[in-house]
Amino acid sequence: MSTILLTGASGFIGQSLALRLAADGHRLRLALRSPLALDIPAAEVFRFEGLSADTDWTTALAGVEVVVHCAGRTHVMKESAADALAEYRRVNLDGSARLGAQAARAGVRRFVFVSTVKVWGERSRQPFTVDTPPAPTDPYAISKLEAERALSSLTACSGMEVVIVRPPLVYGPGVKANFLRMMQWLDRGRPLPLAGVDGQRSLAARANLVDLLARCVEHPAAANQILPVSDGEDLSMPDLLRRLGAALGKPARLLRVPPWLLDVAARLLGRRDYFEKLSAPLQVDIGHTKRLLDWSPPMTVDEALKQTVAYFLEQRQK
Repeated sequence: MSTILLTGASGFIGQSLALRLAADGHRLRLALRSPLALDIPAAEVFRFEGLSADTDWTTALAGVEVVVHCAGRTHVMKESAADALAEYRRVNLDGSARLGAQAARAGVRRFVFVSTVKVWGERSRQPFTVDTPPAPTDPYAISKLEAERALSSLTACSGMEVVIVRPPLVYGPGVKANFLRMMQWLDRGRPLPLAGVDGQRSLAARANLVDLLARCVEHPAAANQILPVSDGEDLSMPDLLRRLGAALGKPARLLRVPPWLLDVAARLLGRRDYFEKLSAPLQVDIGHTKRLLDWSPPMTVDEALKQTVAYFLEQRQK
């Protein structure tokens, strides 16, 4: 078992991962900016103000063997920063590079970095693989790719192993943003003009991502690898809505509207980016990850959707 520094431990992925790593018997040090709602008695807590080039990780890294880095500035649909790329770089690049450099100097054996499939782009002509050249198109993805490269460069000079995990949209109990909106639409019985949207998209249940990250902490073959992750079953938007509706017990009311007309409407409403997220194909091939680590997603899409919906319904009743 390892001594692990987990950043982003209070986040959507980090909380679930903290519980899993503790259950696996690892010694945990949790880097937190906000209080943690979980009770993990054996875990140490390291408080920090923010992820930047000035953050001092010396105390947090003392005696640590593995860093799992989940913290960062997340992607948002409506960016308010005047210079979005600079803001993403300040946190995701400069902050991650600082943590990585200090980890290497402290003798950390392995650094696991949670990146994103968006470093390959926003639309896939065929499923992305580890051999697909990066082509990020937005500030978030650009900053993540730059962080990957900064961290990977540390391997040559320090010997610290760097593992990069690239998930697509992650969902599960407590999910927010677009996935939550879809559940709300279906729960209200709202007709949705999406029956004709056929782009296949990869998703990752939080349970599946957490399982892979736990595997990456110790598996020898994960060293210095880029690892795509997903549920292993891709869905079109109508398929996802129908299966979410089935889990809710409220069949999806889907209307068939030509995608070109939806695109025009989205442009007129200033929501084309949002429509792209619903309709464009974005698939990732996880064959490399499965073969290398002898890993398969432990939870099916329908099982994960049922868990997600159960939590949604429970919270709605409060």
